[in-house]
Amino acid sequence: MLKTFLASIALVTVALVQSVHASEVKLADPNKMVRQVADNTFERITKDQPLITTNKEHLRVIVEEELMPYIDYKYAALRVLGSEVSKVRAITDKAEKAKAIEDIQRFIGAFREYLVATYAGVFTQYTNQQVEFAAEQPFKGKDVVVVKTKIVEAGKPDIKIDFKVREDRSGEWRAYDMIAEGISLLDAKQSELQGILRQQGIDHVSDLLEQKSKLPVQFRGSDTND
Repeated sequence: MLKTFLASIALVTVALVQSVHASEVKLADPNKMVRQVADNTFERITKDQPLITTNKEHLRVIVEEELMPYIDYKYAALRVLGSEVSKVRAITDKAEKAKAIEDIQRFIGAFREYLVATYAGVFTQYTNQQVEFAAEQPFKGKDVVVVKTKIVEAGKPDIKIDFKVREDRSGEWRAYDMIAEGISLLDAKQSELQGILRQQGIDHVSDLLEQKSKLPVQFRGSDTND
């Protein structure tokens, strides 16, 4: 239960620190990107509360418009697949390899939709939490930076959240993982799905993610089995 709670809070926070119109986000600086997006997301949630109250599905719109452009979901999906990607690289038969690549592409799409649904569901738990930021981290010459924050809510212990943000080849920074009180959400999701991948294959996992993403928006925690 504690792990699910921390992961859920982390998902709320990643949403809070990654939303703003693309023209306003400074993707060349991971620290500024995180800070900029936090302020703008609070404003968007507050502004859209009447719509959210009447229709929680509107949260999907917010996630699509405000979050996904700043989440490196492709990289995250490949990290979750882990050794499955290496297996595809080792395939020599062209037809078999083409099919395997299609399966991976489908998984990436399913993983993206799963993230949209998950973020939307976690947003239903938003109760005006505040985010405080640690000192900016140096990033010149690095391809991954950890941006440290903590969630502050009256009457509750502070929760430390670290965001892993990576630079792509174009010099833009996007988040791909978050660590809530020492728990990496990406590592947790990889551990959760690895057994299913080995036993039932990538198509089955994609089916599961697609099914979850189509359910009505509501808070379900962070686990696929919820």
